[in-house]
Amino acid sequence: MKRCIVGGSAALLMAAGLIAAAPPASAGCLYGGPFLSKCDGPVQPDGTWQRCVATTQWVLSGLSSHLVPVKNCQLMGPNQQPLDFVFADPLTHIDG
Repeated sequence: MKRCIVGGSAALLMAAGLIAAAPPASAGCLYGGPFLSKCDGPVQPDGTWQRCVATTQWVLSGLSSHLVPVKNCQLMGPNQQPLDFVFADPLTHIDG
């Protein structure tokens, strides 16, 4: 039984390492810093685009707590003022 658990754990760690080492699959995104991801949608004819930022939030669960991802989106582009500093950097469209 112990061998099964150790073997399963080793396989899981190897798979996680391969996933973490893989290059990002989508263009137009930034990862890390004070957020999990920051991704821009396509630029619209009026020059605006949607930027979505994923962060984490602590959630209490009984005597424990855990982090859950939270996604916030805002309109970016000409004459648009970001409401939060996380959205403001960079002010230009993120291109891969």
